[in-house]
Amino acid sequence: MRYQVVIAGFGGQGSVFLVKILALCAGNKDVACLGTENHGMSQRGGAVSCTIKLGNYTNPVIDANQADLLIGLEKNEALRNVQFLKPTGTLAVNAEDDFPADDINALVFHTDAFDKAKKKEFPIQGLNVYMLGVVLEKCPDFPFSAEDVKQALRDFNPKVAEQNIQVLEKAIADTKA
Repeated sequence: MRYQVVIAGFGGQGSVFLVKILALCAGNKDVACLGTENHGMSQRGGAVSCTIKLGNYTNPVIDANQADLLIGLEKNEALRNVQFLKPTGTLAVNAEDDFPADDINALVFHTDAFDKAKKKEFPIQGLNVYMLGVVLEKCPDFPFSAEDVKQALRDFNPKVAEQNIQVLEKAIADTKA
């Protein structure tokens, strides 16, 4: 397996958490992984981008046009990082219907997760897990199953795992509809 993921958002949205969950998924399947976390202004709500490479890599950096998947936890941060996505890649983005998907040379799926959280469909703290659920349902070559992700959520923090799993399942169900 060789798969590269960029996660883009801003501080407090859980980009680093998603890298940890994907790393646990990889570890549970004995898949090598390398990840990076860009903290910088994250503590003040600034931009955060993280990467994870799954498979036999020697360098954690993802260059332009190399990522198989870009998870955009916020639309502007997705647009800021879209240059890393390869033309055959997938973008799953938290954005309204006016997101310029036609301008992006990749498979694009968008959902307004902010709106769903505002309507109390799931806790805003679960936005990152919600977007991972969108990926599970829509990304044709994503290397992990829903069960892999659920196990990683349990392994990472059993106290909140069930709440996160409910958010994940809601995203999968919403995306199927």
